[in-house]
Amino acid sequence: QVQLVESGGGLVQAGGSLRLSCAASGYTFSSYAMGWFRQAPGKEREFVAAVSRSNGTRSADSVKGRFAISRDNAKNTVYLQMNSLKPEDTAVYFCAARNSYLTATRTSEYQYWGQGTQVTVSS
Repeated sequence: QVQLVESGGGLVQAGGSLRLSCAASGYTFSSYAMGWFRQAPGKEREFVAAVSRSNGTRSADSVKGRFAISRDNAKNTVYLQMNSLKPEDTAVYFCAARNSYLTATRTSEYQYWGQGTQVTVSS
């Protein structure tokens, strides 16, 4: 069955960096667009970044210039490099898979989800 397993979260000071990974299995990874979302306590899950099948990327305004998404089809893995982290980046980060060539920003457009990894940024 389809599995998405995130890793790389943790506690970091403001201004620091983390790289999240999401290992996928159970489907043809290269045929899916991939996305990262996050959810802070008491808030809705929000779009962070996405990468299409052809490596086109898009990201939320709040992370532009600080976060970068990439994929390695040989390893069935998508990454989120997070630099210049801020306390407001604190959230559980989820990866998601979309059975489409194109990226999307709405949670309803993704079919598969990981369990999430916690990122905490201290001030």
